[in-house]
Amino acid sequence: MSTDLDWFKSSYSSGQGGECLEVALTPTTVHIRDSKTTGTASPALHVAPSTWAAFLAALA
Repeated sequence: MSTDLDWFKSSYSSGQGGECLEVALTPTTVHIRDSKTTGTASPALHVAPSTWAAFLAALA
């Protein structure tokens, strides 16, 4: 099984660099990282899907 994650940026990102987050979804974890520091050594935050959903709901 591959450990590679499918990272994506928000549709609100301009694509011109800057400060964006990337997210990768798995069935049990939402992975979040800074788009400027990609790679295997890049620090990432890992949260449960329910935690991510609560965070997004709080932003709305």
